[in-house]
Amino acid sequence: MCKINNLRIPGKALFLLGLILMMLILPVSAATVEENAEAITKNTEDIAGVQTALTVVWLILCGGIVFLMHAGFSLVEIGLTRVKNTTNILMKNFMTVCLGIVVYWVMGWAIMYGADYAGIIGIDQFFMSGVDNSIWTSWWFQMVFAATGATIVSGAMAERTSFKAYLIYTVLMVGLIYPVYGHWVWSGAGILTTGPIVDAIGVGYHDFAGSSVVHMIGGFSALAGVLLVGPRIGKFRSGKPVVIPGHSLPLAFLGTLILAFGWVGFNGGSTLNGNDPYIGLVIANTFLAAGAGAIMVLLITWMKTGKPDPSLTANGMLAGLVAITAPCGSVASWAAVVIGLIAGIIVYAGVMFNEYTLKLDDPVGAIAVHGYSGAWGILSVGIFAIGQGNGIFADAAYTAAGAGLLYGGTQQFMIQVVGLIMAIIWAFVISYVIFKIHDAVMAFREPEEDEIAGLDIKEHGMSAYPEFVLAE
Repeated sequence: MCKINNLRIPGKALFLLGLILMMLILPVSAATVEENAEAITKNTEDIAGVQTALTVVWLILCGGIVFLMHAGFSLVEIGLTRVKNTTNILMKNFMTVCLGIVVYWVMGWAIMYGADYAGIIGIDQFFMSGVDNSIWTSWWFQMVFAATGATIVSGAMAERTSFKAYLIYTVLMVGLIYPVYGHWVWSGAGILTTGPIVDAIGVGYHDFAGSSVVHMIGGFSALAGVLLVGPRIGKFRSGKPVVIPGHSLPLAFLGTLILAFGWVGFNGGSTLNGNDPYIGLVIANTFLAAGAGAIMVLLITWMKTGKPDPSLTANGMLAGLVAITAPCGSVASWAAVVIGLIAGIIVYAGVMFNEYTLKLDDPVGAIAVHGYSGAWGILSVGIFAIGQGNGIFADAAYTAAGAGLLYGGTQQFMIQVVGLIMAIIWAFVISYVIFKIHDAVMAFREPEEDEIAGLDIKEHGMSAYPEFVLAE
C-alpha cells in the first residue's frame, strides 16, 4: 500500500493506474518515433537532392567558364600576330568551338568514355546514344575541354596554315587524338589507370585536370604541325630568329587574363563535386602557380635584357597555370609556388630552345607553354604529391594515390614518367602522320604570295580592321 499525503492507495489500484497510463502513453510515443524517423529520412533525402543539384550547377557553371577560355585563346593569338591575319585566326578559333561541339557529340565522348576495349578505346555511345539523362552534364563539361587541344595547335601554326586543312585537323583532334589519350587517363578503365602497367608499378597515373590530357596533347601535336609547315616568311635570317611583333599587346594581355579566369572552371570544376571541401585550396594552388610563373619570367627577361618582356611574362603566367593543372589537388601551397617558378624557367628556356636551336616558328609560344610546361606538371605530381590518405587532401578522392619523391615515394613518379612518354609519342607521332598525309592530299601551307598579303583577304575576303586598310 502506498501513502501519499495521508491518502492510502491500495497497491493493486496503484498497479492498475500505472498500467493504464502506460497504455495511453506508449502508442503516442511509438507514433512520435515513427514520425521523427520519417522526418529524418525526408531531410536526408532533401539534403542529398540539394547536394546533387549543387554539383550539377557547379559543373555547368565551370563548363561555361572553360568555354569562355576560347575567347581568351582568340585574343592571345590575334594580339601576338600581325593585323593581316586577324580575321583568319578568329575564324579558326570560332570554328574550333563549333566543330568541337558536334564532333564530341558524334564520336569524341564515345571514344573517351564509351564501353572500354582493351584499355585503349571506348566502343559505344556514338551520337550519345543510350546514355542516361544524368550524363549530359558530364558531356558538357568534358566537351569544352576537348576543343581546347585543337585551339593550342591553331596558335602555334598561325599566319601560314590553310583554313580548310586546319578545320579537317580539328575534327581529327577532337574526334580521335584527344579522346583516345583521355580514355587512357580519365575513363577509369584505361591502360594508365588499370591493367598490366599499373599492376607492375603499383599505382595509377594521375592528371587531375589535364596537364597531359589537354595541354601536352595539344602542345606536342602543335610541335608536329610546326615542324611540317615550317616558319613564316622572314622569321629567320642567316639562321637567326627575327622578332615579328604582334599587332596588339592589349588584346594579348586581356586574352591572358581571360584564360587565367578560365582556370577557375578548368581546375575548380575538375573536383566534379560542388560540395567538395577542397575547391578553394585547388583554386588557390592554381593561382599561386600562375603568379609565380609570371614573376619568374619577369625576373629572367629583366636580368637578361635589362627590360622585362611583356609577352613572355604573360606566357609565364600561362605556363604556371598549365603546370599546376595536374598536381593542384595533390600538393601543398608552397609546392604550387615552386611548381609555378620552375614552369616560368621552363617556358622561357623552351621558347629560346625552339627558336635558336630547333629553328621553330611558334608565334604565340604554345609549344613551350602547353607542351613543355604540361610535361613539367605531370612530373611534378611524382615529385610533390603528398599521397592519398596523407596531409591536407587526405580524404579527397581525386588526389594522387602515391606519395612523391619528396615524401619518400617512387611509384607515383615512375607511372608519371610512363604516362608522359606515352602522351608525347601519341600526340606527336599520330599528329605528324596526319599532317603528312594531309599535306600530300591538300597543301597544309598557304602559297607564298598569300602569306605575304595576309590570310584575311585570301581566305575570307575581308580585314578585321577595314578602316586601316589602304586602297590598292
